Amino acid sequence: MRILVVGGGGREHALVWKLRQSQRVKEIFCAPGNSGIAQMATCVNIQAEDVPGLLTFAKQEQIDLTVVGPEIPLTNGIVDLFQQQGLKIFGPSRAAAEIEGSKALAKDIMAKYNIPTARYATFDDAAEARAYVKQYGAPCVIKADGLAAGKGVIVAMDEETALAAVDFIMAERAFGQAGDRVVIEEYLEGEEVSVLAFVDGETIVPMVASQDHKRVGDNDTGPNTGGMGAYAPAPVYTPELAAVVEREILHPTVQALAAEGRPYRGVLYAGLMVTATGPKVLEFNARFGDPETQPVLSLLETDLVDIIEAILAGRLAEQPVKWRDEAAVCVVMAAAGYPGSYQKGQVITGLNEVPEGVVVFHAGTANKNGQVVTSGGRVLGVTATGKDIQEAIKKAYQGVSAIHFAGAHYRKDIGRKAVHR
Repeated sequence: MRILVVGGGGREHALVWKLRQSQRVKEIFCAPGNSGIAQMATCVNIQAEDVPGLLTFAKQEQIDLTVVGPEIPLTNGIVDLFQQQGLKIFGPSRAAAEIEGSKALAKDIMAKYNIPTARYATFDDAAEARAYVKQYGAPCVIKADGLAAGKGVIVAMDEETALAAVDFIMAERAFGQAGDRVVIEEYLEGEEVSVLAFVDGETIVPMVASQDHKRVGDNDTGPNTGGMGAYAPAPVYTPELAAVVEREILHPTVQALAAEGRPYRGVLYAGLMVTATGPKVLEFNARFGDPETQPVLSLLETDLVDIIEAILAGRLAEQPVKWRDEAAVCVVMAAAGYPGSYQKGQVITGLNEVPEGVVVFHAGTANKNGQVVTSGGRVLGVTATGKDIQEAIKKAYQGVSAIHFAGAHYRKDIGRKAVHR
Protein backbone atom coordinates (compact mmCIF):
# COMPACT_ATOMS: atom_id res chain seq x y z
CA MET A 1 0.00 0.00 0.00
CA ARG A 2 0.96 3.59 -0.63
CA ILE A 3 -0.23 5.79 2.23
CA LEU A 4 -0.48 9.57 2.58
CA VAL A 5 -0.50 11.02 6.11
CA VAL A 6 -1.77 14.61 6.31
CA GLY A 7 -0.11 16.89 8.88
CA GLY A 8 3.31 17.70 10.25
CA GLY A 9 3.29 17.41 14.04
CA GLY A 10 4.00 14.89 16.78
CA ARG A 11 0.69 13.11 16.25
CA GLU A 12 1.50 12.62 12.56
CA HIS A 13 5.01 11.35 13.39
CA ALA A 14 3.39 8.78 15.71
CA LEU A 15 0.92 7.79 12.98
CA VAL A 16 3.71 7.35 10.41
CA TRP A 17 5.74 5.37 12.97
CA LYS A 18 2.79 3.05 13.66
CA LEU A 19 1.77 2.65 10.01
CA ARG A 20 5.37 1.81 9.08
CA GLN A 21 5.12 -1.26 11.31
CA SER A 22 2.48 -2.78 9.02
CA GLN A 23 3.76 -5.38 6.59
CA ARG A 24 1.07 -4.23 4.19
CA VAL A 25 2.59 -0.76 3.79
CA LYS A 26 5.06 -0.27 0.95
CA GLU A 27 5.53 3.49 0.98
CA ILE A 28 4.40 6.44 3.14
CA PHE A 29 4.19 10.08 2.13
CA CYS A 30 3.54 12.87 4.64
CA ALA A 31 2.31 16.38 3.84
CA PRO A 32 4.02 18.52 4.98
CA GLY A 33 5.82 16.32 7.56
CA ASN A 34 8.83 17.42 9.59
CA SER A 35 12.47 16.53 10.19
CA GLY A 36 11.70 13.38 12.19
CA ILE A 37 8.99 12.15 9.83
CA ALA A 38 11.45 12.59 6.94
CA GLN A 39 13.48 9.68 8.36
CA MET A 40 10.49 7.33 7.92
CA ALA A 41 8.48 8.76 5.04
CA THR A 42 8.75 10.96 1.96
CA CYS A 43 7.79 14.49 3.01
CA VAL A 44 5.79 16.48 0.47
CA ASN A 45 5.70 20.27 0.52
CA ILE A 46 1.90 20.59 0.68
CA GLN A 47 0.29 22.20 3.73
CA ALA A 48 -2.37 20.24 5.63
CA GLU A 49 -4.95 22.97 4.88
CA ASP A 50 -4.36 22.76 1.09
CA VAL A 51 -7.12 20.25 0.39
CA PRO A 52 -7.12 20.67 -3.44
CA GLY A 53 -3.31 20.25 -3.48
CA LEU A 54 -3.55 17.08 -1.38
CA LEU A 55 -6.24 15.67 -3.68
CA THR A 56 -4.11 16.31 -6.78
CA PHE A 57 -1.11 14.64 -5.12
CA ALA A 58 -3.13 11.60 -3.99
CA LYS A 59 -4.45 11.07 -7.51
CA GLN A 60 -1.08 11.57 -9.21
CA GLU A 61 0.73 9.21 -6.82
CA GLN A 62 -2.08 6.62 -6.82
CA ILE A 63 -2.34 6.75 -3.03
CA ASP A 64 -4.24 3.74 -1.64
CA LEU A 65 -5.15 5.32 1.70
CA THR A 66 -5.00 8.82 3.16
CA VAL A 67 -4.91 9.27 6.96
CA VAL A 68 -5.75 12.76 8.22
CA GLY A 69 -4.09 14.04 11.41
CA PRO A 70 -5.24 17.64 12.08
CA GLU A 71 -8.71 19.08 12.52
CA ILE A 72 -8.68 21.91 9.95
CA PRO A 73 -8.66 19.75 6.78
CA LEU A 74 -11.40 17.57 8.35
CA THR A 75 -13.67 20.53 9.12
CA ASN A 76 -12.87 21.86 5.62
CA GLY A 77 -14.31 18.70 4.06
CA ILE A 78 -11.23 16.79 2.88
CA VAL A 79 -12.97 13.44 3.50
CA ASP A 80 -16.03 14.39 1.44
CA LEU A 81 -13.87 15.60 -1.45
CA PHE A 82 -11.61 12.52 -1.52
CA GLN A 83 -14.59 10.16 -1.32
CA GLN A 84 -16.35 11.98 -4.18
CA GLN A 85 -13.23 11.25 -6.25
CA GLY A 86 -13.26 7.56 -5.28
CA LEU A 87 -10.25 7.79 -2.96
CA LYS A 88 -9.95 5.94 0.36
CA ILE A 89 -9.51 8.33 3.27
CA PHE A 90 -9.69 7.88 7.04
CA GLY A 91 -11.52 10.52 9.05
CA PRO A 92 -15.02 11.93 9.61
CA SER A 93 -16.98 13.90 7.02
CA ARG A 94 -17.23 17.69 7.23
CA ALA A 95 -20.66 17.41 8.87
CA ALA A 96 -19.45 14.89 11.46
CA ALA A 97 -16.22 16.83 12.16
CA GLU A 98 -18.30 19.86 13.10
CA ILE A 99 -18.61 18.29 16.56
CA GLU A 100 -15.09 19.71 17.00
CA GLY A 101 -15.39 22.65 14.61
CA SER A 102 -18.19 24.25 16.63
CA LYS A 103 -18.27 23.97 20.41
CA ALA A 104 -21.78 25.47 20.38
CA LEU A 105 -23.03 22.74 18.03
CA ALA A 106 -21.43 20.05 20.20
CA LYS A 107 -23.07 21.47 23.33
CA ASP A 108 -26.45 21.73 21.60
CA ILE A 109 -26.28 18.07 20.51
CA MET A 110 -25.30 17.01 24.03
CA ALA A 111 -28.20 18.99 25.52
CA LYS A 112 -30.69 17.58 22.99
CA TYR A 113 -29.65 13.95 23.57
CA ASN A 114 -29.02 14.16 27.35
CA ILE A 115 -25.28 13.51 27.14
CA PRO A 116 -23.71 14.65 30.45
CA THR A 117 -21.82 17.94 30.15
CA ALA A 118 -21.42 21.28 31.92
CA ARG A 119 -24.24 23.82 32.01
CA TYR A 120 -23.63 26.42 29.27
CA ALA A 121 -24.81 29.44 27.34
CA THR A 122 -23.78 30.63 23.87
CA PHE A 123 -23.27 34.25 22.77
CA ASP A 124 -22.37 36.04 19.56
CA ASP A 125 -22.63 39.46 21.24
CA ALA A 126 -19.81 40.48 23.61
CA ALA A 127 -22.02 42.76 25.74
CA GLU A 128 -24.51 39.92 26.32
CA ALA A 129 -21.66 37.55 27.21
CA ARG A 130 -20.28 40.05 29.75
CA ALA A 131 -23.74 40.54 31.25
CA TYR A 132 -24.08 36.77 31.67
CA VAL A 133 -20.71 36.58 33.45
CA LYS A 134 -21.78 39.38 35.81
CA GLN A 135 -25.07 37.59 36.50
CA TYR A 136 -23.62 34.12 37.17
CA GLY A 137 -20.13 35.05 38.37
CA ALA A 138 -17.08 32.81 38.49
CA PRO A 139 -15.44 30.34 38.35
CA CYS A 140 -16.48 29.64 34.78
CA VAL A 141 -14.93 28.57 31.48
CA ILE A 142 -14.90 30.80 28.39
CA LYS A 143 -14.48 29.02 25.04
CA ALA A 144 -14.06 30.32 21.52
CA ASP A 145 -16.66 28.49 19.45
CA GLY A 146 -14.36 27.60 16.54
CA LEU A 147 -10.95 25.99 16.11
CA ALA A 148 -8.10 27.65 18.03
CA ALA A 149 -5.30 25.04 18.02
CA GLY A 150 -6.19 23.87 21.54
CA LYS A 151 -5.71 27.35 23.01
CA GLY A 152 -9.24 28.77 22.76
CA VAL A 153 -10.34 27.76 26.27
CA ILE A 154 -9.83 30.10 29.24
CA VAL A 155 -10.57 28.88 32.75
CA ALA A 156 -11.56 31.93 34.79
CA MET A 157 -11.47 31.55 38.57
CA ASP A 158 -12.76 35.11 39.17
CA GLU A 159 -15.15 37.49 37.42
CA GLU A 160 -12.41 39.90 36.34
CA THR A 161 -10.56 37.13 34.47
CA ALA A 162 -13.82 35.94 32.88
CA LEU A 163 -14.70 39.41 31.59
CA ALA A 164 -11.15 39.85 30.27
CA ALA A 165 -11.45 36.47 28.52
CA VAL A 166 -14.64 37.54 26.74
CA ASP A 167 -12.89 40.70 25.53
CA PHE A 168 -9.74 38.79 24.55
CA ILE A 169 -11.74 36.37 22.38
CA MET A 170 -14.52 38.59 21.03
CA ALA A 171 -13.19 42.15 21.02
CA GLU A 172 -9.45 41.64 20.56
CA ARG A 173 -10.12 38.78 18.10
CA ALA A 174 -7.32 36.68 19.61
CA PHE A 175 -8.47 33.62 17.65
CA GLY A 176 -9.93 35.41 14.62
CA GLN A 177 -13.23 34.07 13.31
CA ALA A 178 -13.13 31.22 15.84
CA GLY A 179 -14.15 33.85 18.42
CA ASP A 180 -17.20 35.23 16.58
CA ARG A 181 -19.18 33.28 19.15
CA VAL A 182 -18.31 32.15 22.67
CA VAL A 183 -19.59 29.35 24.87
CA ILE A 184 -19.60 30.10 28.60
CA GLU A 185 -19.72 26.99 30.78
CA GLU A 186 -19.95 26.17 34.43
CA TYR A 187 -16.60 25.21 35.95
CA LEU A 188 -16.34 21.48 36.61
CA GLU A 189 -14.14 20.06 39.36
CA GLY A 190 -12.46 16.69 39.13
CA GLU A 191 -9.78 14.89 37.17
CA GLU A 192 -9.55 15.05 33.38
CA VAL A 193 -9.21 12.01 31.14
CA SER A 194 -9.01 11.64 27.35
CA VAL A 195 -10.87 8.73 25.78
CA LEU A 196 -10.20 8.16 22.09
CA ALA A 197 -12.31 5.61 20.25
CA PHE A 198 -12.33 3.96 16.85
CA VAL A 199 -15.80 4.39 15.30
CA ASP A 200 -17.24 2.94 12.06
CA GLY A 201 -20.63 4.65 12.23
CA GLU A 202 -22.12 2.09 14.61
CA THR A 203 -19.46 0.06 16.40
CA ILE A 204 -17.27 1.84 18.96
CA VAL A 205 -13.92 0.45 20.13
CA PRO A 206 -12.39 2.66 22.85
CA MET A 207 -8.60 2.96 22.99
CA VAL A 208 -6.52 2.90 26.16
CA ALA A 209 -7.54 5.97 28.18
CA SER A 210 -4.94 8.70 28.54
CA GLN A 211 -4.42 11.95 30.43
CA ASP A 212 -3.17 15.15 28.80
CA HIS A 213 -1.39 17.98 30.66
CA LYS A 214 -2.84 21.18 29.19
CA ARG A 215 -1.25 23.89 31.33
CA VAL A 216 2.28 25.01 30.53
CA GLY A 217 3.62 24.76 34.09
CA ASP A 218 4.06 22.07 36.73
CA ASN A 219 1.07 21.40 39.00
CA ASP A 220 -1.25 22.66 36.24
CA THR A 221 -0.17 26.31 36.43
CA GLY A 222 0.08 28.94 33.70
CA PRO A 223 -1.85 29.29 30.44
CA ASN A 224 -3.34 26.48 28.39
CA THR A 225 -1.27 24.94 25.61
CA GLY A 226 -1.86 22.38 22.87
CA GLY A 227 -0.68 19.83 25.46
CA MET A 228 2.62 19.48 27.38
CA GLY A 229 2.59 15.72 27.72
CA ALA A 230 0.39 12.70 28.24
CA TYR A 231 0.40 9.19 29.66
CA ALA A 232 -1.60 6.01 29.18
CA PRO A 233 -3.36 4.14 30.62
CA ALA A 234 -4.95 6.60 33.07
CA PRO A 235 -5.66 4.89 36.44
CA VAL A 236 -8.57 7.28 37.11
CA TYR A 237 -10.36 5.51 34.24
CA THR A 238 -11.45 2.35 36.05
CA PRO A 239 -13.36 -0.48 34.29
CA GLU A 240 -16.51 0.72 36.12
CA LEU A 241 -16.05 4.27 34.84
CA ALA A 242 -15.31 2.98 31.32
CA ALA A 243 -18.64 1.14 31.30
CA VAL A 244 -20.48 4.33 32.30
CA VAL A 245 -18.70 6.40 29.62
CA GLU A 246 -19.48 3.89 26.88
CA ARG A 247 -23.13 3.63 27.95
CA GLU A 248 -23.86 7.30 28.72
CA ILE A 249 -21.45 9.22 26.46
CA LEU A 250 -19.77 7.37 23.57
CA HIS A 251 -22.69 5.31 22.26
CA PRO A 252 -25.30 8.08 22.69
CA THR A 253 -23.01 10.58 20.93
CA VAL A 254 -22.44 8.34 17.89
CA GLN A 255 -26.18 7.57 17.75
CA ALA A 256 -26.99 11.29 18.11
CA LEU A 257 -24.65 12.23 15.25
CA ALA A 258 -26.27 9.59 13.03
CA ALA A 259 -29.74 10.88 13.96
CA GLU A 260 -28.61 14.42 13.07
CA GLY A 261 -27.51 13.27 9.60
CA ARG A 262 -23.83 13.33 10.58
CA PRO A 263 -22.81 9.64 10.65
CA TYR A 264 -19.38 9.32 12.28
CA ARG A 265 -16.45 7.29 10.97
CA GLY A 266 -12.93 7.81 12.23
CA VAL A 267 -11.46 8.56 15.64
CA LEU A 268 -13.76 10.26 18.14
CA TYR A 269 -11.97 11.93 21.04
CA ALA A 270 -13.92 12.63 24.21
CA GLY A 271 -12.25 14.98 26.66
CA LEU A 272 -13.92 14.17 29.99
CA MET A 273 -13.99 15.50 33.54
CA VAL A 274 -14.51 12.83 36.18
CA THR A 275 -16.65 14.74 38.67
CA ALA A 276 -18.14 13.69 42.02
CA THR A 277 -21.43 13.07 40.18
CA GLY A 278 -19.92 11.10 37.30
CA PRO A 279 -18.12 11.74 34.00
CA LYS A 280 -19.03 14.83 31.96
CA VAL A 281 -17.89 15.89 28.51
CA LEU A 282 -15.56 18.89 28.33
CA GLU A 283 -15.10 18.69 24.56
CA PHE A 284 -15.17 16.41 21.55
CA ASN A 285 -12.43 16.27 18.95
CA ALA A 286 -12.85 14.68 15.54
CA ARG A 287 -9.38 13.08 15.30
CA PHE A 288 -6.45 11.61 17.18
CA GLY A 289 -5.35 13.88 20.06
CA ASP A 290 -1.92 15.44 20.28
CA PRO A 291 0.01 14.51 22.46
CA GLU A 292 -2.25 11.61 23.56
CA THR A 293 -1.66 9.73 20.29
CA GLN A 294 2.03 9.30 21.09
CA PRO A 295 1.59 7.16 24.25
CA VAL A 296 -1.66 5.53 23.08
CA LEU A 297 -0.27 4.24 19.76
CA SER A 298 2.88 3.11 21.61
CA LEU A 299 0.64 0.59 23.39
CA LEU A 300 -1.34 -0.59 20.33
CA GLU A 301 -0.45 -4.15 19.30
CA THR A 302 -2.87 -4.56 16.39
CA ASP A 303 -1.90 -3.42 12.88
CA LEU A 304 -3.36 0.10 12.52
CA VAL A 305 -3.96 -0.46 8.79
CA ASP A 306 -6.20 -3.44 9.60
CA ILE A 307 -8.23 -1.31 12.03
CA ILE A 308 -8.60 1.57 9.55
CA GLU A 309 -9.69 -0.75 6.74
CA ALA A 310 -12.26 -2.42 9.04
CA ILE A 311 -13.67 1.03 9.91
CA LEU A 312 -13.89 2.10 6.26
CA ALA A 313 -15.69 -1.16 5.42
CA GLY A 314 -18.08 -0.82 8.37
CA ARG A 315 -16.73 -4.04 9.88
CA LEU A 316 -15.07 -2.80 13.04
CA ALA A 317 -17.11 -5.27 15.11
CA GLU A 318 -15.21 -8.12 13.38
CA GLN A 319 -11.73 -6.61 13.95
CA PRO A 320 -9.88 -7.56 17.17
CA VAL A 321 -7.98 -4.64 18.73
CA LYS A 322 -5.24 -5.58 21.20
CA TRP A 323 -3.19 -3.44 23.58
CA ARG A 324 0.09 -4.09 25.36
CA ASP A 325 -0.24 -4.53 29.12
CA GLU A 326 2.25 -1.73 29.80
CA ALA A 327 2.32 2.03 30.34
CA ALA A 328 3.56 4.85 28.11
CA VAL A 329 4.52 8.45 28.83
CA CYS A 330 5.13 11.38 26.45
CA VAL A 331 6.94 14.53 27.68
CA VAL A 332 6.72 17.54 25.37
CA MET A 333 9.83 19.71 25.01
CA ALA A 334 8.74 23.23 24.00
CA ALA A 335 10.44 26.32 22.61
CA ALA A 336 11.22 29.32 24.84
CA GLY A 337 8.14 31.54 25.08
CA TYR A 338 5.58 28.87 24.15
CA PRO A 339 2.53 29.06 24.31
CA GLY A 340 3.19 32.72 23.53
CA SER A 341 5.50 33.89 20.74
CA TYR A 342 8.67 31.83 20.37
CA GLN A 343 11.87 31.75 18.37
CA LYS A 344 12.55 29.25 15.61
CA GLY A 345 15.82 27.88 14.27
CA GLN A 346 17.47 26.68 17.50
CA VAL A 347 19.79 23.73 16.83
CA ILE A 348 18.69 20.48 18.54
CA THR A 349 21.37 18.07 19.79
CA GLY A 350 21.29 14.66 21.49
CA LEU A 351 18.48 13.14 19.44
CA ASN A 352 20.53 10.00 18.84
CA GLU A 353 21.63 9.72 22.46
CA VAL A 354 18.30 8.80 24.04
CA PRO A 355 18.19 5.43 25.83
CA GLU A 356 16.78 2.29 24.25
CA GLY A 357 13.00 2.08 24.51
CA VAL A 358 12.57 5.85 24.05
CA VAL A 359 11.06 7.19 20.82
CA VAL A 360 11.41 10.91 20.04
CA PHE A 361 8.41 12.09 18.04
CA HIS A 362 9.13 15.35 16.24
CA ALA A 363 6.44 18.04 16.40
CA GLY A 364 7.96 21.39 15.44
CA THR A 365 11.28 20.59 13.72
CA ALA A 366 12.94 21.25 10.38
CA ASN A 367 16.25 20.56 8.65
CA LYS A 368 18.62 23.48 8.11
CA ASN A 369 22.18 23.15 6.78
CA GLY A 370 22.24 19.46 7.73
CA GLN A 371 21.10 20.12 11.31
CA VAL A 372 17.76 19.55 13.00
CA VAL A 373 16.34 22.89 14.25
CA THR A 374 13.21 24.05 16.07
CA SER A 375 10.34 25.28 13.91
CA GLY A 376 7.34 25.22 16.22
CA GLY A 377 6.15 25.87 19.77
CA ARG A 378 5.91 22.23 20.76
CA VAL A 379 9.18 20.85 19.42
CA LEU A 380 9.48 17.20 20.49
CA GLY A 381 7.40 14.52 22.22
CA VAL A 382 9.83 12.26 24.09
CA THR A 383 7.92 9.01 24.56
CA ALA A 384 8.77 5.86 26.51
CA THR A 385 7.04 2.63 27.43
CA GLY A 386 7.61 0.62 30.60
CA LYS A 387 6.14 -2.23 32.60
CA ASP A 388 4.34 0.40 34.73
CA ILE A 389 3.88 4.16 34.82
CA GLN A 390 6.90 4.78 37.09
CA GLU A 391 9.25 2.98 34.72
CA ALA A 392 7.82 4.80 31.69
CA ILE A 393 8.20 8.19 33.44
CA LYS A 394 11.81 7.44 34.40
CA LYS A 395 12.73 6.40 30.86
CA ALA A 396 10.96 9.38 29.25
CA TYR A 397 12.83 11.89 31.44
CA GLN A 398 16.12 10.09 30.78
CA GLY A 399 15.37 10.73 27.13
CA VAL A 400 14.57 14.39 27.78
CA SER A 401 17.84 14.89 29.67
CA ALA A 402 19.83 13.68 26.63
CA ILE A 403 18.32 16.33 24.31
CA HIS A 404 19.26 20.00 24.23
CA PHE A 405 18.26 23.20 22.44
CA ALA A 406 18.40 26.83 23.55
CA GLY A 407 15.44 27.81 25.71
CA ALA A 408 13.93 24.31 25.91
CA HIS A 409 11.31 23.93 28.63
CA TYR A 410 9.09 21.06 29.73
CA ARG A 411 6.96 19.98 32.63
CA LYS A 412 8.66 17.89 35.32
CA ASP A 413 5.45 16.27 36.57
CA ILE A 414 4.01 14.36 33.60
CA GLY A 415 2.34 11.24 34.98
CA ARG A 416 2.55 12.27 38.63
CA LYS A 417 -1.21 11.98 39.16
CA ALA A 418 -1.06 8.37 37.96
CA VAL A 419 1.74 7.58 40.42
CA HIS A 420 -0.25 9.16 43.30
CA ARG A 421 -3.16 6.84 42.51
